[in-house]
Amino acid sequence: MSAVAASTEPAAAGSARDDFIDLCRAFSLLIVVIWHWVFTIVVWGKNGPSANSPLGFTDNLWILTWFLQVMPVFFFVGGHAHLQLWTKLRGGPHGRFVLGRLRRLLVPSLALLLVWVAIATVVTAAFHVSWFERAALLIVSPLWFVAVYLVLVVLAPVTIRLHLRFGPLVVVWMAGLAALVDVLRFGQHLAWAAFLNLVVVWALCHQLGYFYQRLTEGPRTVPWCFVWGGLFGLVGLVLTNIYPPSMVGVPGDRISNMGPPTLCIVALCFFQVGLILLIRPWVLQRLRRPGWARANEVVNRFALPLFLFHTTGYAIAFGLLWLTGLRPPTHPSGAWWAERPIWLVVPLLCTIPVILLFGRQVTRRPVPRPAALPAPMPAEVQPFAEAESRW
Repeated sequence: MSAVAASTEPAAAGSARDDFIDLCRAFSLLIVVIWHWVFTIVVWGKNGPSANSPLGFTDNLWILTWFLQVMPVFFFVGGHAHLQLWTKLRGGPHGRFVLGRLRRLLVPSLALLLVWVAIATVVTAAFHVSWFERAALLIVSPLWFVAVYLVLVVLAPVTIRLHLRFGPLVVVWMAGLAALVDVLRFGQHLAWAAFLNLVVVWALCHQLGYFYQRLTEGPRTVPWCFVWGGLFGLVGLVLTNIYPPSMVGVPGDRISNMGPPTLCIVALCFFQVGLILLIRPWVLQRLRRPGWARANEVVNRFALPLFLFHTTGYAIAFGLLWLTGLRPPTHPSGAWWAERPIWLVVPLLCTIPVILLFGRQVTRRPVPRPAALPAPMPAEVQPFAEAESRW
């Protein structure tokens, strides 16, 4: 499963933070971390380690992925944050927007990637451990989102302008493109077409985030339409027997709905966005309480670094526990389930030093900035603002 560009971004100066968006951002990252720590089953084959999960052994657990595969929410939140920041910058230079969004995320990600490449190269060459490169690839694989995020950030000025000009039509076009890609992939057997949806599907989730403010201000029938439309779409797509029911990759399935994403992820996005919009009023009431507010602040501060470095912490924990003689079961037996608390606590303890070493840039507190009067809107931005008001 994998992080939000938006998690690196403070709120625009002079605007109130949306506590619910902050919570969604942190929740979407922490769910991925907990899933990887607690529900990963490491299987050793002749070519080295591979990852499995209880979904590969237990029937009907796939329904959990309809709620816990939260990457659509992750990109949805990112879209809202990018629109807020673009508004703050008043359509400023493209390079300033892109570099500002990437700096805090790319530096620790690239540092971690280079470290693991160096370790894998040295270990493989010096000790002839043939499986270590495969293990290192598993460890850095959750960073796939960095490349997708980079593309979405580069395209954000264009997609924001399209949003301001055409509104909901852009989402409809993207959904149609995602469907067309799947037709080419499964109907015309063009395997290469599948990779187009790496951009199209996640760009759709991101684009939908541009409507967050208006969706929260609209009638509750809209999120209910999202929930039921997404749910009927998911059920219908799965019943075609083209798409597996799990929203994460499961060994043994013919394809994965996540790699590359399929039309099922589009339906999942609408379903999950509808759900979070429905629970938003209830959650916001709780977030006004001091305890909830403090917890929200803490998890938002550490959610991104935990996501970036959680697989490294898991690898360290796995090695240490292996040295103690613990041999995790390779299928979800009673002993495997009983050990789950160990695989939550020990990887967490092993991830903390990695964060301190590589992740200080993404754990620092945002520097409070005083509210400022809006700057005069440049003439070239005014037509887009007027289009925004119409939508």
